[in-house]
Amino acid sequence: MGTETVILMLAAGFGFYMAWNIGANDVANAMGTSVGSKALTLKQAIIVAAVFEFAGAFLVGSHVTETVRKGVIDWSVFVNMKDGVNILMYGMLASLLAAGAWLQIATYFGWPVSTTHSIVGAIVGFGVVAGGVAAVSWGKVGTIAMSWIVSPLLSGTVAFVIFSIIRRVIINVPNPVEATKRWAPWFIFFVFGISTLVTLFKGLKNLKLDLSLTEALMYASGVGLVAAVIGWFIIRRMAASVSSQSDVDTSITAMSLDLRAMVRRARRVQNIATEETEGHVENIQENLESLMKLVERSEAQMYTREDFRFVEKVFGYLQILSACFVAFAHGANDVANAIGPVAAVISLAQGGAEALTAESSVPIWILGLGGVGIVLGLSTWGWRVIETIGKKITELTPSRGFAAELAAATTIVFASKLGLPISTTHTLVGAVMGVGFARGIDSLNLRVIRDILSSWIVTLPAGAGLSIVFFFIIKTIFGSFAG
Repeated sequence: MGTETVILMLAAGFGFYMAWNIGANDVANAMGTSVGSKALTLKQAIIVAAVFEFAGAFLVGSHVTETVRKGVIDWSVFVNMKDGVNILMYGMLASLLAAGAWLQIATYFGWPVSTTHSIVGAIVGFGVVAGGVAAVSWGKVGTIAMSWIVSPLLSGTVAFVIFSIIRRVIINVPNPVEATKRWAPWFIFFVFGISTLVTLFKGLKNLKLDLSLTEALMYASGVGLVAAVIGWFIIRRMAASVSSQSDVDTSITAMSLDLRAMVRRARRVQNIATEETEGHVENIQENLESLMKLVERSEAQMYTREDFRFVEKVFGYLQILSACFVAFAHGANDVANAIGPVAAVISLAQGGAEALTAESSVPIWILGLGGVGIVLGLSTWGWRVIETIGKKITELTPSRGFAAELAAATTIVFASKLGLPISTTHTLVGAVMGVGFARGIDSLNLRVIRDILSSWIVTLPAGAGLSIVFFFIIKTIFGSFAG
């Protein structure tokens, strides 16, 4: 068996190992909140994610050398280097093995870390020892480090705002069912619109559609509008199965509206009351406010748990839909972290130094390898990180999980178009934190958050350190074969 054959077999094996760990760690971005809120069972989440992750990876998987052509290392440093092609192949193999190993360690402890940062850190590690400090684009590394702050801060803020709006207009109102019928179509419009933008900008960029922002917004708005109209009809039919108000309930609701207006008017009258009338006005206001409190207590008891189950059921469906979009986009985009180095090794092995600048398509079997690896990783070990995101950071319901998913998708779209450094993992975790913070700091598990933040900081140096070790091992082994 020749050296080239061995290298190709190792590339395929290490690439599959990396894809397996991407599935185990990163797919929780799409499914963690759905499982945590009980919108999906773990088994259902695995099936849904498997279908959409594989579809994204196989149908629109990333370009051959996308991961290693993002400017992390300067390829030209290796062009004139003695045995430069072999060094690059050893480095790509070491990077795959190192990134996969770190992801497996992180997954074991349930830490959601960035797979992109893992492979970038690994490439930086071998790049420094093989090509020197000048071979690494430190500006790129700096923007990645900045994403540790940018990603969770942006998405956490957006999630806080979205969930606060949901609580204000749907949950903390006299009639949640009517409020859901009124506002849910708008949320459907936004979830389909934003998810379509995520797919166009993140998931389908390899189809080279080259859509302008205006064109993308038009397509997304069209999809959102159609979905909102269909959702409006479906929600109306769902609401018909919820118990309707009795005559007493209707009277209480009418009294509540009229009393609120009367209390406001009494306060205005009090401001202009004379000394003779002031006492009478105060008595009227006190009686109105006492009656208002009595009616509010009646309202609070009036609506059954069935109403809130209806609200959460609607948001559960919305959350599942948004998770499907995120899973598809993730499979299409992040599979490059596994297949990019594999394809690079194959190109270098077959094309030599010319492969450094040549453009080529990803072989179908490599896309399949990445897709299968992601699905198997999710199904065998994905539950660990799903549990962290869905259950350990804060308690989630479908409405909270939906707010987190929509916030993450929104942040990804705007950050991508503004050129801000972003991590899907950091974005989703930040969104979950934002939802928890909207309910108060006590609702967050600060110990779990501390561990997650620490794992983010460690990811780049951990990937780099492991890559250096594996690089020298691989180089020594193949050097002895050559000798």
